Amino acid sequence: MSKTQLRRGLTLGDAFREFLRHPSPWMIGTALALALIARILVGDWQLSDALLPVVMLAVFPAFEWVVHVMVLHWRPKRIGPIALDSELARKHRQHHVDPRNIPLIFIPTRSLVFVIVALLAITAFAFPRLGLGLTFLLTITVLGLGYEWTHYLIHTDYKPKRALYKAVWRNHRHHHYKNEHFWFTVTSSGTADRVFGTYPDPAEVPTSPTARNLHGAQV
Repeated sequence: MSKTQLRRGLTLGDAFREFLRHPSPWMIGTALALALIARILVGDWQLSDALLPVVMLAVFPAFEWVVHVMVLHWRPKRIGPIALDSELARKHRQHHVDPRNIPLIFIPTRSLVFVIVALLAITAFAFPRLGLGLTFLLTITVLGLGYEWTHYLIHTDYKPKRALYKAVWRNHRHHHYKNEHFWFTVTSSGTADRVFGTYPDPAEVPTSPTARNLHGAQV
């Protein structure tokens, strides 16, 4: 299948097979599997192991919003000879230029390596016991894999069949094709965007001339 997926009648199975051809699902999935095995081996289950995933699930839309706004939509800056522009921001600008280019949909491999290393450090040092840290790692990798799948699926030709997914699909499509200053959540619709004031009535929002060229910058 080409980098730009132009297929009518795409099935969920077709989409999933293409999904598995890319590195990030395997990287996140491997981290998830290892976290699950380690969590089972460590044991030490406590009430906090049940509460933490619930809290993380509730907070995830806001986390997603903040990362999208502050990291992915980072406006390149220069301090003297030093350019401040991460790989994540650069790749995301390219993703806006060509939203149907499949490799650009996924988290870049090099950046994902750094993210996984950071998550391992948080797991090991940020919690009062290893078991709770592993619960964190297991939960965040489940959420991360769900994010990658949802984001990927939205950008394929798979058509929404359920109302919930259709709302999510429409939300992200508005962000790419209507106005890049709104609709920042990806795996949910109207959650954090409502809280942060970025969920307007699409009929009242002008089409942005830079939705496909963030900040009017060169990519």
